[in-house]
Amino acid sequence: MKPIPFEELIVSENDDYIIINKPPRVASLDERTTDRSGQSILRMAKAYHAEAQLGHRLDKETSGILAIAKHPEAYRHLAMQFEHREVTKRYHALTNGVHNFEGISVYLPISPLKDGTAVRIDREHGKIAETIFNTLQAYRNATLVECMPITGRMHQIRVHLMCLKAPIVNDVTYGGKPIFLSDVKRKFNLKQGTEELPLINRVALHAHSLTFTQLDGIEQTFEAPYPKDFGTLVKQLEKFA
Repeated sequence: MKPIPFEELIVSENDDYIIINKPPRVASLDERTTDRSGQSILRMAKAYHAEAQLGHRLDKETSGILAIAKHPEAYRHLAMQFEHREVTKRYHALTNGVHNFEGISVYLPISPLKDGTAVRIDREHGKIAETIFNTLQAYRNATLVECMPITGRMHQIRVHLMCLKAPIVNDVTYGGKPIFLSDVKRKFNLKQGTEELPLINRVALHAHSLTFTQLDGIEQTFEAPYPKDFGTLVKQLEKFA
């Protein structure tokens, strides 16, 4: 992957915070591998501003809004809001199947699997996890869903949507299936000898907005436009709906 200029990711910046639109397939933190040559948001942020600290994280495949503190006081101020669940996060997910969710709350505890790469519902020993879901738009065989995590557990949205039998498109870990143009376009002809590729080749999840209180006491909402792959998928679904 060619280097991404950090300045191009910035949605908003003041003396306390840098708000970026994280691209898909870029890790938030340096990955736990011996090869540290890959880009990470933290490394890019520190090159831009030496004291930068990530206020929260997004999965590597997830795109969208991410807040970075520029100094320790700003970091503590945001961390306390996360701890007290005063931050509002809204994600957009494209899910397999047609679903009508109106303020559906999933309140199911989560535990990580032993290898730490995924999670499961664990009613006995899991940590409390809650997500609220709303349908934004239903298409022929997929649904655009707004997801509001109340808690911040790993893979929370993904496993909760699986529980609703609405796994995220292309999320093979939690039962999601890819979407092809032939799934949405009625008269689709693939050229002989060519293999059809999915319309998106990552987990179709995007952190759309983040609302928190600034150091001056004013609450602000920041939004991240869809990246190209997610936006293209939505347009294709709308076009053939």
